[in-house]
Amino acid sequence: MELFNHLALGFGVAFTPVNLMYAFVGCLLGTLIGVLPGIGPLATIAMLLPATYALPPVAALIMLAGIYYGAQYGGSTTAILVNLPGEASSVVTVIDGYQMARKGRAGPALAAAGIGSFFAGCVGTLVLAAFAVPLTEVAFMFGPSEYCALMVLGLVGAVVLASGDLLKAFGMILLGLLLGLVGTDVNSGIARYSFDIPELTDGIGFIVIAMGVFGYGEIISNLSHPESAREVFTANVHGLMPTRQDFKRMWPAILRGTGLGSVLGILPGGGAVMASFAAYTWEKKTRLHPGEELFGEGNIRGVASPEAANNAASQTSFIPLLTLGIPPNAVMALMVGAMTIHNIQPGPQVMTSNPELFWGLIASMWIGNAMLVVLNLPLIGIWIKLLSVPYRWLFPAIVLFCAIGVYSTNNNVFDIWMVGLFGIIGYLFIKLGLEPAPLLLGFILGPMMEENLRRALLLSRGDWTVFATRPLSAGLLLAALTLLALVLLPAIRKTRELAFVED
Repeated sequence: MELFNHLALGFGVAFTPVNLMYAFVGCLLGTLIGVLPGIGPLATIAMLLPATYALPPVAALIMLAGIYYGAQYGGSTTAILVNLPGEASSVVTVIDGYQMARKGRAGPALAAAGIGSFFAGCVGTLVLAAFAVPLTEVAFMFGPSEYCALMVLGLVGAVVLASGDLLKAFGMILLGLLLGLVGTDVNSGIARYSFDIPELTDGIGFIVIAMGVFGYGEIISNLSHPESAREVFTANVHGLMPTRQDFKRMWPAILRGTGLGSVLGILPGGGAVMASFAAYTWEKKTRLHPGEELFGEGNIRGVASPEAANNAASQTSFIPLLTLGIPPNAVMALMVGAMTIHNIQPGPQVMTSNPELFWGLIASMWIGNAMLVVLNLPLIGIWIKLLSVPYRWLFPAIVLFCAIGVYSTNNNVFDIWMVGLFGIIGYLFIKLGLEPAPLLLGFILGPMMEENLRRALLLSRGDWTVFATRPLSAGLLLAALTLLALVLLPAIRKTRELAFVED
């Protein structure tokens, strides 16, 4: 009964004209930029974060959540029609979605992605609402040692569940932790690793790294591909509604993807990417029906299940963020930055000190998902026209928008140069096959982990055994060690590498 009262409060907040408008604007902007090849939710939120500065906190977070969903939906459109995943979680959608488009079935592929995303998004939001209160009560039992142990588990999880080589993922986490050390020491007030550059005494800007590595890095990478490599199926999108046979095959896949995504979204370092790969792997292991297309040759289940999984995971990844204050993936790390900008400390106190924001955000997720179905399926023709615009005309506008956004945060030209530098670094990461998401998690969690470590040691008068004598922190550290030990076993390491193989 208490849950329904909370949801009633949330819908009361979300259904105000101003918040509805910002939810719609967020969904529209997210879809608009998410459709652009190579620019997914992460880069979109990084680029549009400065646009929310002047807004009230509730409206700002509702708009950012809308941008997140919109970019994710738009990423599947690009994956199906252009064979370019808008984001890492759309990589497996490319495999069967693009083949369906080549066979003239782009319409049913887009519909399957949209329906699967909407259903999974609604279920994921329901899971978030149901688990929020009990997890928040657990979070109030956490002290500095527990939070430090939880962040260690988050960083280990980010390494284990990151796609690609374990050593590379560990290197990226370490680099993120080192970048987080730049600035003024909280305890002593002394500048560290600033190299006598005044602008670095406050640390490297979160938006500077996010926009440089994920925004500019992706743009430079896209420019390295010839225009002829982009084959857009503008003429083949007709008959959006899947057939009865399609519905019969894709609904079990959507249910499987939703269940898997809802669980994997909560795990630190997991989120949408791991969920989509795992869902596709699961579908490939289920038997084919008579007359069904092979996987990799246009099977509708290969589109519906990963899209459902990544959207369910997107919703449930808000659970550790809103209840514990810990971002489980890079997009949620951006949301931490957004909340901090608006003087909101992510964690259990959000629900008690600002229930309108907490439940208003959850209610807006349902509204945003409904808006996206309307925006994406009936208006697909508009997004196709956008896809046919030459990229050489689009990228200068995106670069300019990013530069204005970065400059507006601190009115400092130094930040623009830093974004350019991190853009080059981001491009090098792409060329070297390095996954940059763990870097962002390390950058966000590192200073928080250091602060809680120091606080725990101050309270225990320098006694390191405080992490072992407190049951919760000992359990979390043991879980981190177990996870690390398991993934280093040869058999599990090989299975992990196979899970991220795209074809």
